[in-house]
Amino acid sequence: MVDKSEMIFGVRAVIEAIQAGKEIDKILVKKDIQSDLSKELFAALKGTLIPVQRVPVERINRKNHQGVIAFISSVTYQKTEDLVPFLFEEGKNPLFVMLDGVTDVRNFGAIARTCECAAVDAVIIPAKGSVTVNADAMKTSAGALHVLPVCREQNLKVTLQYLKDSGFRIVAATEKGDYDYTKADYTGPMCIIMGAEDKGVSYENLALCDEWVKIPMLGTIESLNVSVAAGILIYEAVKQRTN
Repeated sequence: MVDKSEMIFGVRAVIEAIQAGKEIDKILVKKDIQSDLSKELFAALKGTLIPVQRVPVERINRKNHQGVIAFISSVTYQKTEDLVPFLFEEGKNPLFVMLDGVTDVRNFGAIARTCECAAVDAVIIPAKGSVTVNADAMKTSAGALHVLPVCREQNLKVTLQYLKDSGFRIVAATEKGDYDYTKADYTGPMCIIMGAEDKGVSYENLALCDEWVKIPMLGTIESLNVSVAAGILIYEAVKQRTN
């Protein structure tokens, strides 16, 4: 259940929130909205990473919404390109986890909790087609999302290329993996990329990965929950990086 304090109702109020630089997770807009003010809203959204969903009016059935509701983020999103040089300057050996198409907030919260426990330096998510940091994610993370940096990026392919150019190895967890996850090299600066349970990591992102690894499936079910799979790979990285 979303707290009303986490939402902004009305076109003008949402425009002002965007112009004030508030962290907004997503905006719901009535499907057939047409007004001069709504044009001003879309103009304000240009150049931002804020996802906009056009929905039936029933989805935003509240008083004085004027066909627009914005959901305020519980965290301040960071940029990978700002974080990487900072971590190198601090003498760190960065470890990132990227989530490609993961949409379940409870899985996201559980992954964030594991990341914080394992001292992962950041979680990277795409601006569209992904989870956002809402109240349910915060709760499931047991507070981890209050301290774990979350980078929200417009294009994961561009971000992966930036990481590779910065000296990172990219390891993808995929059923198409070439070998067991324990045989990958997690020791240097690296990013583990996990995909959604139904689709996996996208082909365009897999193409940029240095290694494709798989977790052995010995039973009849074909895949693990993504948060469990992420935990297995993250702690393999911890093991290799602390030996």
